[in-house]
Formats: sequence, structure tokens, C-alpha cells
Amino acid sequence: MSILEIVAVVVSFLGIWFTARRWMLCWPVSLLACALYFKVFLDVRLYSDMMLQALFGVAILYGWASWGRGKADSGDIVVKPLSLLGAAVGLGAGAVGAAAIGWLASRYTDAALPWMDAGLSSFSLVAQYWTARRQSANWLLWIAVDVLYVGMFAFKDLWLTAGLYAAMVALAVLGYRRWRAAAARQGQTAAL
Repeated sequence: MSILEIVAVVVSFLGIWFTARRWMLCWPVSLLACALYFKVFLDVRLYSDMMLQALFGVAILYGWASWGRGKADSGDIVVKPLSLLGAAVGLGAGAVGAAAIGWLASRYTDAALPWMDAGLSSFSLVAQYWTARRQSANWLLWIAVDVLYVGMFAFKDLWLTAGLYAAMVALAVLGYRRWRAAAARQGQTAAL
């Protein structure tokens, strides 16, 4: 455990807390968390997760702009439904990305856990895209991904980060409930 990891954990937790509450402040805080975790993952050779942080940076900028345009008259961020086709396409893209990244990482790097790291990274990108699109189903995918991340980070002796991801599971449950309630107030009846 390093000072860098401690700071990254605190900043990441705040970013997710703000996201669950649908506060615009989540975007700059999350961008800082990405930069911090880029360095943490570089140090422990989790290269897929390191690159994921760079891609998250791009997705965060997209989400920041998307949320800025996705406000109701009250100023609240509008939650959008995810269609079953959208879910299938997203999950399919996650699987293809996992296979491609895993193959590359296992063949061309000294990555510690190339396949698991690649799979979690790829599906995290899908969840981040759904978050940027304001789709409440993002939280369901985050729950699944974060549970697996807890095990991977514990295996790599990143105990504080494993604890963060355990807390992120709880935050994702909270986020899903809050976003579904917001969708219901907006009159949505989507399955996801």
C-alpha cells in the first residue's frame, strides 16, 4: 500500500459517490482518479487496467459533455433506459474487446493476469459508456465487474484497492436504486 494508492482510493470513492447522486462534480473528480490509478497500475504491471484508465479519461470527457446536455428543466440529470438490443450489443462488444485485449496482453506483455485484467477492463469500458449515456443498467454491470476486481486486486496485494472495489459494489447498488427511482419519477418503464 502506497500513499499514491491511498489518495487514488479516496478520490475514486468520491467520484463514484458523486456519480450515484448524479452530480456533475463526478466527472472532474473521476478524471483525477483515472490519472492516479494509471500510475498505480503501471507500478504493479496491470497494463490492461493502466490503459483502461487512459480510455476512461476519454470516456469521462464524453460523459461530462453528455451529462451537460442531458439535464431536465429542474437541473437534474435525466436517466435514460437501455434497450435489450443495446445491452446485447454492449455485452458483445465487451466480450470481443476482452478476447482481443487478452490475446494481445498475454502474447506481447509480461502482464500479471492478462486474461482477467483484459476482461474486466473491456467490460468496464462498456459500463463507463453506459454511465456516460445516463443508463441505469450501468450499475448492474459495475456490480458484476467490481466483485471480480475485488478478487484480482486482493491477489495482487492491492488490499486498499480491493477494499475500494468492495465499497464500489455497495455504491453501485445504491446508484442503481437511486437511478431507477429517478427513472420512475421521469415516467420511464424500461426493463433495464
